[in-house]
Amino acid sequence: MDVTAEGTDSASTGRARLAVELRRLRGLSGVSGRELGRRIEMSQSKVSRIEAGTVLPSLPEVAAWGAALDASTDTRERLDALTRIAHREARHWPALLQDRGHLQDEVHALETMAVRVRTYQHSVVPGLLQTADYARRVFSLFQVPYSDEDRGAAVAARLRRQHLVFEPGRRFDFLITEAALRWRPGPSRLLLAQLDRLASISTLDNVSLGLIPLGVEASTTLSHGFVLYEGPDERRGTFVAVEMIHGPVEVTDAEGIELYENHWSRLERMAVFGDRARSLLVSLAEDVRSATG
Repeated sequence: MDVTAEGTDSASTGRARLAVELRRLRGLSGVSGRELGRRIEMSQSKVSRIEAGTVLPSLPEVAAWGAALDASTDTRERLDALTRIAHREARHWPALLQDRGHLQDEVHALETMAVRVRTYQHSVVPGLLQTADYARRVFSLFQVPYSDEDRGAAVAARLRRQHLVFEPGRRFDFLITEAALRWRPGPSRLLLAQLDRLASISTLDNVSLGLIPLGVEASTTLSHGFVLYEGPDERRGTFVAVEMIHGPVEVTDAEGIELYENHWSRLERMAVFGDRARSLLVSLAEDVRSATG
């Protein structure tokens, strides 16, 4: 089944053009949004948001969409190209949050799809490891102000995401700089509770916690944070999510993913794990207590 370019000229962005193409493909196939969601393991609501252009699907998701609807090779290549164009466009936080209170459910969907999640953070404790109070403070400092109601909903949704960490069939790897661990978005007790939670989580069999000390010899630069998601098969393969100041960016091309894979490996060489990581957490907690008297 083929999708023509008719009707896409009025779409002003790559995301809008992609939404038109995906919606047209499903319409021509006669498959309902619910049925398509079942075939590609996606909620019907997300299918609708993708077709409306409010959610930008990843490259693996678009590939699965085309395969599920028996799209021709030409159509799949066109969808692939449109997806890459859309992901290169700037998506700003105010626009993303215009019709919803937070994006935690979208992040949760990515984590649910993945069998392995690798997270690097250089400035803040990753969301999957945050305590409720730490998360609330982080959301209060976000560049797009949250209402009290939306902030509360975002914190609750972030905590729900954390249930995945305790599922033994999933793998979570974290690399966190010492600077991120020392960053304090609230009173000392908040940071002490956060450090204690990290030590506890680090004992899980399916979790690897690597900490990068300030004094370690560098094997690479401490760049912006990113997350590598690995799907269970080739159809839902690896892609990278990056949160920039202006908005989120997804990397889905093989060359870009390889750059992040290599950067992860270099960062990993600088990190300490296991008992050494927990000893560093104890030392940091002692520093916090000493600083507050």
